[in-house]
Parts: sequence; structure tokens; C-alpha cells
Amino acid sequence: MADRSLRGMRLGAQSLQSEEGVIFSERTHHSYLCPVCNKETSLYFAADAEAPETWECRHCSSEAVLMIGSEPIQLTRADPKQARTHWDMLLERRTEAELEELLQERLNFLRARRGQKIA
Repeated sequence: MADRSLRGMRLGAQSLQSEEGVIFSERTHHSYLCPVCNKETSLYFAADAEAPETWECRHCSSEAVLMIGSEPIQLTRADPKQARTHWDMLLERRTEAELEELLQERLNFLRARRGQKIA
């Protein structure tokens, strides 16, 4: 019974959609130059989209740079932000003297609980 519903169709060979009434959006052409292999990659983006400064090179997978005219743009790399450690965040709340005092209190408590002599 299932074979009857598919009769006359070439599966995968033709689309049932048509391009009738379709309006394509405006596109802009951008080129990227790879500094490693010195090859150019051409891409099309929507006209209202901002092209990224870098794109992965199709040939060597390194970072290609956007071309403005015939010259690649100069990338400005900001220094990566240093991650705050737990110690940095702790020092924002307490001084080292306070931390030393808290450590001694906690050590005394633990030693007393174990029955050790407190120094």
C-alpha cells in the first residue's frame, strides 16, 4: 500500500518548491587574504550584515584577514583579560592579616578536636 502513495515520484531528484515569487536579499562580496599560504578566500554576506575581520582559510585552516580594496586590514588585538583567581577575589574582601588570623583560629579548632596540643 505504501508503494502506491509514492508512485510517479522521483525521490530526491526534484524539489516540489519553485522560485516563483522569491525575492533574493542584497549581498556584498568580501575577500580574505591568508598570511600563511597567501591565498584569497571570497565570500558573500547579506548587505546589511557586518563582515567579520577574520575568517578561516579554506586552504590551510589558518586565520585569513579581511581585505579592504587590495590591502588587508590591520587587526588590533587587545591584551587578553587576566582571569581573576580565587585568591584575588578573597583579597578583595579581606586583608592578609585577617586571613592569617582566620587560619590560626581554624587550625586551633581542628587541633583541639583531634586532641592535639595547641601551640
